[in-house]
Amino acid sequence: MVEMRTALLLEGGGMRGMYTAGIMDVMLDSEIKVDAIMGVSAGALFGINYKTRQAGRVVRYNKKFAGDKRYMGIHSLLTTGNIMNEKFCFDDVPNRLDPADYDMFRNTPEEFYAVVTNLRTGRAEYVKLDDLREKDQMEYLRASGSLPFVSRPVIIGGEKYLDGGIADSVPVEKILSMGFDKVIVVLTRPEGYRKKKGNPSAANLIYRKYPAFAEAVNNRWKRYNAQSEVIEMLEKEERIFVLRPSKTIKVGRLEKDPEVLQEMYDLGVEDGRVRLEEMIHYLKR
Repeated sequence: MVEMRTALLLEGGGMRGMYTAGIMDVMLDSEIKVDAIMGVSAGALFGINYKTRQAGRVVRYNKKFAGDKRYMGIHSLLTTGNIMNEKFCFDDVPNRLDPADYDMFRNTPEEFYAVVTNLRTGRAEYVKLDDLREKDQMEYLRASGSLPFVSRPVIIGGEKYLDGGIADSVPVEKILSMGFDKVIVVLTRPEGYRKKKGNPSAANLIYRKYPAFAEAVNNRWKRYNAQSEVIEMLEKEERIFVLRPSKTIKVGRLEKDPEVLQEMYDLGVEDGRVRLEEMIHYLKR
C-alpha cells in the first residue's frame, strides 16, 4: 500500500497571519502530521513554528513586540529602508528575545519551502529550507516576507528577491505538482474574497529596472483571483482541504493592536477546533 503524502500550504497577509497561527496551534495540539510545509510571506515567517513545534510562539512575540518601533513600521522604514527591521526581526527576536528552536527545525521530518519572487524574472521560486542557522536560508525566509515598495530587495547568490506572494500568493497548483496527495490550505481572507486592480504607475516607476517584477506586481490581482477560482474548484472536488476565516475581522497588514492580534488568533483556534474532525476525516480517507 502506497502511503499518502500530505502538505500544509500557508497564505501570507501580514498580521492576518495570526489566523494561521491559531490554526497551526490547533493542529500541533492535535498532533496532525504533515510531510511538507510551504509558506508564502507571513505564511513562511510564521510557518516555521509548526516545524519547530513551538505552539503559542507566533501570537506571543507579535503581541509583545508589534508596537515596538524596533520591530516594524515607519521608524524602521526611515532608519533602515525596510518596514520590518532586519536585525530586530531576524536576529534579536529569534535568537535572544523569544528564541526559535533551530535544532528542532533541523531535526523534525517535514520538508519546508519558502516562496520568494525573483526581481529579474518576476517569477516565484520555491526554496527548500532545512537549517535556519545558515545565513542564506534565513535570508530566503526574510525575502519571502519583504513587502514591495517598503522593503529593500534581499540579495542572495547575486539575485534579488522580495515577497513570494507577488508571483504566487497561494501556490496550490505548485504543491500538487510536487506529488502531494493531500493538501491543507490555510487562507487569511474570508470565503469569496477577490483582489481589485490597482494603479500600475507606482510599480512601473519604482521597479522600472525590473520590468518583469513590475508586471508581476501589476498583475497580481488577476492571478490571485484566478487562483481563488482554482482553489474553490479543488475544494468542491475534495482534492484539498481549505481553512479560511469564518468571519471578517479588520486587521491591518502591519497591525499593532495586541487585542486585535489576539482576536484574529482566537478566530483561527476556534475555526480549527470546529473543523478538526472534518480535517482528520479528509486526511484519512
